[in-house]
Amino acid sequence: MGACAERKIGLSFFSPQGRFLARVSGKEYGNVLLRKGQYRISDSEDKSVIYARNMITGKLFNCRWSIERTLRDHAYRVDAEKLKQISNVLYETLPRVDKVSGLDELRGIEGKAAEQYFSIFDDMILNQKEDFEFTTRNRRPPLDNINAVLSFAYTLLAGDCANALSSVGLDPYVGFMHGDRPGRNSLALDLMEELRPILADRFILTLVNTKVIQAKHFEKQKGHAVLLNDEGRKAFLNAWQNHKKESITHPFLKEKIAWGLVPYVQALLFARTIRGDMEEYPPFLWK
Repeated sequence: MGACAERKIGLSFFSPQGRFLARVSGKEYGNVLLRKGQYRISDSEDKSVIYARNMITGKLFNCRWSIERTLRDHAYRVDAEKLKQISNVLYETLPRVDKVSGLDELRGIEGKAAEQYFSIFDDMILNQKEDFEFTTRNRRPPLDNINAVLSFAYTLLAGDCANALSSVGLDPYVGFMHGDRPGRNSLALDLMEELRPILADRFILTLVNTKVIQAKHFEKQKGHAVLLNDEGRKAFLNAWQNHKKESITHPFLKEKIAWGLVPYVQALLFARTIRGDMEEYPPFLWK
């Protein structure tokens, strides 16, 4: 653990049922001026919404291209007209995000766009339909296999985002779109928004469609909760770590990096924008 901390490698701990327990990120890096700048932005809705708009732009863009990827690769196995319609809705929503001046309005637009996106999520599940039917997003606890694996992936991604923000000197608990709440990594949840469709949703669709994750990897708890079992978590984490080693060309930096470094690079761009080294935060736009 000490060796990881010295190398700025964050560690996250979970219970056998997949519940987040603790996070170790080592020493805090960065200076007090960076965090003071972050706090000033968080206290100003006018400043916060500028960052939040870009993050939600990234989220909607990535949701749309996840749909477009399915259309490109599996046009004959899906209702192409239905998926294209939702893709167009998300595309038409993007200009509205740019014009938003308040956080509540932005949250409303994001919520409706998320409903549209999840309305065709089941259509992108091509195999194991009986075991991974998606009807609606449910959590705390998840009530079916697909929601169980979504919640597990979101928890891991939130931990990665929190570790990345801490490593560049930012406070993961003070967000711009997600309000302050004791014990909540609000800025990590902000950063996670643009990365959910590609680092979690798209990854899960691949695991299910390629049968890496199957019905045997889940167990039902009291109260109808559904969670990954030991074998399921092992299969998921193995695929998760392997995926993070794969390379991608960063759309803003135009350099090849590992998928696992995407949260760190975005956190670094976040810090540079807050310091004033960049005029505007560039969201991660996958294509």
